[in-house]
Formats: sequence, structure tokens, C-alpha cells
Amino acid sequence: MSPAGEKDREAVAARPTAAGSDVTARLREALRSFEPYDPAFTPCRVNLSANENTHALPAEVADAIREVLLATPLNRYPDPMANDLRDEVARRHGTDRAHVIVGNGGDELLFNLLFAFGGPGRSVVTCPPDFAEYANFAAMCETEVRPVWRDAEDFSIDADALVAAARDAALVILTSPNNPTGDLVDPALVRRLLDETDALVLVDEAYVEFAGDGASLDGWVGERPRLVVLRTLSKAFGLAGVRVGYLLADPAVVDALGAVRQIYSVDVLAQAAGLAALTHREALAGVVADIVSERERLLASLADLPGVRTWPSAANFVLVRLPHAAEVRRRLRDEHSILVRDFSAAPGLADCLRLTVGTREENDALLDALAVIRRDSPFVS
Repeated sequence: MSPAGEKDREAVAARPTAAGSDVTARLREALRSFEPYDPAFTPCRVNLSANENTHALPAEVADAIREVLLATPLNRYPDPMANDLRDEVARRHGTDRAHVIVGNGGDELLFNLLFAFGGPGRSVVTCPPDFAEYANFAAMCETEVRPVWRDAEDFSIDADALVAAARDAALVILTSPNNPTGDLVDPALVRRLLDETDALVLVDEAYVEFAGDGASLDGWVGERPRLVVLRTLSKAFGLAGVRVGYLLADPAVVDALGAVRQIYSVDVLAQAAGLAALTHREALAGVVADIVSERERLLASLADLPGVRTWPSAANFVLVRLPHAAEVRRRLRDEHSILVRDFSAAPGLADCLRLTVGTREENDALLDALAVIRRDSPFVS
């Protein structure tokens, strides 16, 4: 290094620390406790931890996506509102573009909804245990969270308590099927919220394709201006890596979210892949049917293991309770290279693991590993 360079380095090292140089002290107070999202992923042979669709895309869908991606120019900005994709979403749900907004995954849309309709002095009602990002996004937007906790035994919701909590709330969030418990929301409860409160009611239907016909409330949106339905291409469509979600909502809600969203948040490749998948959506029916069948087989097999408790699920995952769940999760990972999600430290979910429903081979590997672990150390308290 030259003498001049040495002097520059010494000058920087000797420079006194300026007052207030602690960047974290400059953060908004509401954000100071936040840390980067960590899905607790470990490279493994079988990953059943993230509720992904682990099946291969049908050839028809994969070929269609491959073709449009190769034909998509990258030198132009995307359509900021993803209008072609909105039109195809609208066709799927029997509505029009004005009732649809597309986002960078459901997460962006959840955040934008709280950003637009929450904030200081406003509250959101949730029903934990549920998707942790609801409370996280609310905190980022400085929105009070009012939790109405589910029943500790069957995870049902106290309808009267929920309606009472929502009477002066800005927003209510319900998940159907719920993550991580797998149960559907009662449509009568949603109707009560819409009839007896003034809150916006978001029903998060990220997993609803696995729940069967008639489970979705998408058909209510046109007649219920305070109802918002969230859907995604991450689960049943097998496009978690593409990050495409959408909301079905009243045009006034769509316009409000369109005004506050990050511009160009859904890139050209995501729009093209999402459009191709939706256009060929009938080809995915077999995959969904297989996952549903495997879910029921997995639940039956788990129920046969002494010391394991299961709950019915309408999603592509199941929740189980077994003694020493954290240790079982560790052994699955370290001894069998199988990754599942540990909820055992979460409020209301003591000793619970969430298991994604994988392919038949993946599910068999999980069941075999649990049998080995149980043989070594029975699932008893």
C-alpha cells in the first residue's frame, strides 16, 4: 500500500465516533425489535416444513410456463397492475378486473392492507394460533393487535368474543384453512362479522384449494364490500418461488391498495408464469387430489402412533402433538434428513409439530422415521 493509502486508513481509524452513530437508535421505535425472517431451513433430503407443494408440476403446466418465460423480454418494465393476470384471475372467479389486485405473494398484499387500513389508533383482530406475519405486519404498521385466542383443545373460535372484539376494529383477519391448525372458518361467523361490525374482514384462503368445493367465500365479494379474500399461487399451483398472490375485493379497496403498493412489485417473469399456470389450472386438479388423499392417509397413520394427537385438516399440512416435539424435530432433521416445522414453543401449541403433506414417498419416509424414533423413545410423557 502506498504511503498516501496508509495515511488515509490511519485517518479513518482515528476518526472519533460521531454521536448518535448507532443506527438502530434511529429506527422507528415500533421496528427496533424486528429481526430478518428466518424459516429455520436446513438442507435436507425431505423438506416438509414450509407448506410447499412438493409435487412436480404437470408437464402441460411446466411446458406452458417454460414457453412463456423464454418469450418474455426483460428490458421493459412490467405492467404495474399486472392487468392480463388480473383478467385471468377475474375469469377464474367469475368477476372482473376491478375486483382483483395482484401482489408479490400474499405477504405483500397482507402488509399493504394493514398499511392502508391500519395504523396508529386503529386495531386488527386476529384468532391465534394463526399465521405469525399478521401480528408482525400489524406491528410494523403500528396497528394494535387484539387477539381472540382459539379454544385450546379443538382450536375453534368463540364467535361472540370475536364479534365483540371487532365492533370498533378497523380490520379482522381470519384464515381458512387456518395455518397451522388446518381448520376452516365457519361462513356464518364471517356473515356475523359483516352484519354486526363495521370492520373490513379479510379471509385468507391461501390453502383453500385443498378444502374441496364450496369452501371458498370468493362468491361473496361482489355483494359484500367489506369482505376481502386472499388467494395465492404458492400452494396448490406449486409456484412458491414465483411469488404471486392476489386479493378479491371491492373496487374501492382495490383502488386504495393500488395507490399504496410498491410500483412494479410483480415482475414480468412472475406475471408470465402466473398467467400460464392459471390458464392451465385444470391440469393441476390431479395434484391437488393426490395431496388431499395423502393428507388423509398421513392423518390415519399418525393417529395409529400411541402418544400422538392429530386434528382434522382441510389444508396441505397437518398439526400433531407429541411429547418432546422439539427433540423429535431435531432427530428427524439430524438422523433422517427430514425437516418439519416446530411450533412447540408457540403460545397455544405446546409440543406441536406442523407436517407438510408431501408426495407418497416423502410421507412414507416421515412415517418410517417417526416409527424409528418412537421405537427408540416412545411418545409418552
